[in-house]
Amino acid sequence: MNERQVHKFVQRYLETTNCHIIEKSPAHFLVKLSPRADRDLTNRPYYWSFVDRTGAEPETMSMLLVTDKLKYDERLAAGETDGTQASAGGGNPGSIAPAALGAAGGVAAAADAALGRSFGFVHGKLNAVGRVPREDLYFGSRRLEQLFESSKLGGSYVCLFQEPEKRSAHPLQSTAYTAWLGVNMKVEFVCDMKREEIHSFGVSLATGQCVERFYDSLTQCRMTPKLPPNIHTAKNALSLNKAATIAEQTLERKLRTYDYSWAQAAAARLADELATIRHYYEPLISSLEDENRTLIIEQFERRQEEIRWQYEPRVTASAINCGIFYLEGIG
Repeated sequence: MNERQVHKFVQRYLETTNCHIIEKSPAHFLVKLSPRADRDLTNRPYYWSFVDRTGAEPETMSMLLVTDKLKYDERLAAGETDGTQASAGGGNPGSIAPAALGAAGGVAAAADAALGRSFGFVHGKLNAVGRVPREDLYFGSRRLEQLFESSKLGGSYVCLFQEPEKRSAHPLQSTAYTAWLGVNMKVEFVCDMKREEIHSFGVSLATGQCVERFYDSLTQCRMTPKLPPNIHTAKNALSLNKAATIAEQTLERKLRTYDYSWAQAAAARLADELATIRHYYEPLISSLEDENRTLIIEQFERRQEEIRWQYEPRVTASAINCGIFYLEGIG
């Protein structure tokens, strides 16, 4: 993923989890996390257990998420604070630009010190601006991996209805919708190298029809989590387990048509590597006494397992996410 793709993903994540975007630019987001995002990203289990037990109003953290480090640091060095866009809620002229966080933090710290001598406890909101942590997001970074995991947990299963193009003129007229099981599957071709593919299948629970590139067809439809008016759902003829089996069989038939010369080459490299370590260990084992021989044999076996794990060709398939999608018509 490049910086632009990371930025697009982060914006979609923040909007989906209802985070409050205080500021944004093509290189960063300054956000107030929603309760769900705070639970997933900040690693504060004791705080959230306290909130759950007492029913207290949660105070979520704010974060500065930098999606293009080079561009953001250049803007920061140049002192550029204009041109940032407020969140879609209509702007926030009182928000503090990231470039001003350092100076504001110093002022807040001085104020806290003075107030602390006079009044003791100072509420956290008075100096929250000085505590905003910066996270540089790039492919492979720990924080971006957390966002991936959070979105995977929150979006592993959905149930959506297609919005009709236009409402029926007759209030008693009803349109039939068919339930489809949509599954996105990741296929990994693994040896000492690795390649991945994403396959999307849709299986009609009414007829058993299986459609490939199902996700692409869904992007052409407007979907809603609520059943639209004047809509009824057709009776299912297949169970979810049967539909999942149809998707798996379709993928298996597709994979059987692939060229697996890469696996033959990987198996040859595996044989060469195993022969090399046998060449080293077997004479060594035969020349040692019983006590030392046992240790070297264990080491030899571990080394063989490591080489097989690294070079042995294999194909794995796993479901990334799935959902039930009610689409217009009987399909």
